[in-house]
Amino acid sequence: MSTVTFTSWILGLVFGLMILLFLFRIVLSWYPQIELKRPFSVITVTTEPFLAPLRKLIPPIGGVDITPVIWLGIFSLLRELLLGQQGLLTMASRLQ
Repeated sequence: MSTVTFTSWILGLVFGLMILLFLFRIVLSWYPQIELKRPFSVITVTTEPFLAPLRKLIPPIGGVDITPVIWLGIFSLLRELLLGQQGLLTMASRLQ
């Protein structure tokens, strides 16, 4: 297994996990009455370091926090740019 393939595999797992966590975070925001204890605290602990700085730049609009949606878009874009059919790492692995 080449370094590029291994890197692509690891990044695919990380990006996929982060996209899934942000999707769960968006769904959890629809139910504010749910206490964020286990197992939901895992979602909060991993996504909050990304969300907190962005909330300072983009405050909630009409009481709705859109920062998880923005991060979901960022991670999806990065995954596509690096690992998609025409992604940088995909093209690099084809050259080897």
